[in-house]
Amino acid sequence: MGGKQLGFSDYEQTTAKKLTKREKFLAEMEAVVPWQALIERIEPHYPKTSKKGGRPPYPLATMLRIHLLQQWYSLSDPAMEEALIEVPTMRRFAGIDLISDRIPDETTILTFRHLLEKHGLGEQIFETVKDHLSKRGMTMRQGTIVDATLIAAPSSTKNKAGKRDPEMHQTKKGNQWYFGMKVHIGVDKDTGLIHSVVTSAANVHDLTAAADLLHGDEDVTYGDAGYQGIEKRAEMAGKSVEFRVAMRPGKRRVLPDTPEGRLLELVEAAKAHIRAKVEHPFRVIKQQFGFQKTRLRGMTKNRCKVNVIAALTNLFLARR
Repeated sequence: MGGKQLGFSDYEQTTAKKLTKREKFLAEMEAVVPWQALIERIEPHYPKTSKKGGRPPYPLATMLRIHLLQQWYSLSDPAMEEALIEVPTMRRFAGIDLISDRIPDETTILTFRHLLEKHGLGEQIFETVKDHLSKRGMTMRQGTIVDATLIAAPSSTKNKAGKRDPEMHQTKKGNQWYFGMKVHIGVDKDTGLIHSVVTSAANVHDLTAAADLLHGDEDVTYGDAGYQGIEKRAEMAGKSVEFRVAMRPGKRRVLPDTPEGRLLELVEAAKAHIRAKVEHPFRVIKQQFGFQKTRLRGMTKNRCKVNVIAALTNLFLARR
């Protein structure tokens, strides 16, 4: 066999005519993430020089890109470091040139996440993305759909303290027990985008977080049967919002076959049709980005992560 053998990178360049699913996704995200605005939010907190005269810190843009890659592909810190070594597409997205640049190790990746948590930057990233979308005409003002979903947490006690995460709790849904936390979101009924997000332990009732999910300008709020009684709560006093909450399933099943019963059934179906919009962001969070179980302990870390994921979910839903 004559001719020289092709190395990996040569092979990539000669055959990569077809865009892979990952390349397509990252090209879309490259275009929709408001990079400059996010960098400006984080920059005041990002170290300019390294401690103890070591190597200079990595460019902030690279670390932010790596952090977002972690969320999109649900990667732990060591798995993220490996992906940067093994996956050229991810490396290119992060702006790392394998020949001349060092690749951030898992500790560097962890340190960046700690920086975001320490300065409440998860929430700021979420707000920055909301501003960015509203400047592009995607305002979230009319009506709100509220809902909550469970995110599992490791119930293992194989750790230093020998205990499960004390900030997580168990809750029963149907006949099954779940251990972890709840993510509560308020979604705009027209755009389907998340305008507010609250994290709590799994045993906190959906109603408890409901008031924090309303932005105050909505004229109508939709919720499933878990939000029955929302209008009677003290924090809702004096609010001019109309609540359209689902009837309890047991009650709906026994609606009589009378004109009134059929009308009520139609109303319930219409409410459900609007509420279905809240399932899109949850599908993106859990299926698209794979966030079904948290690796992080404690609410502060998880709040930061959930806010970043909510921001990325909005960008993903609005990418068209």
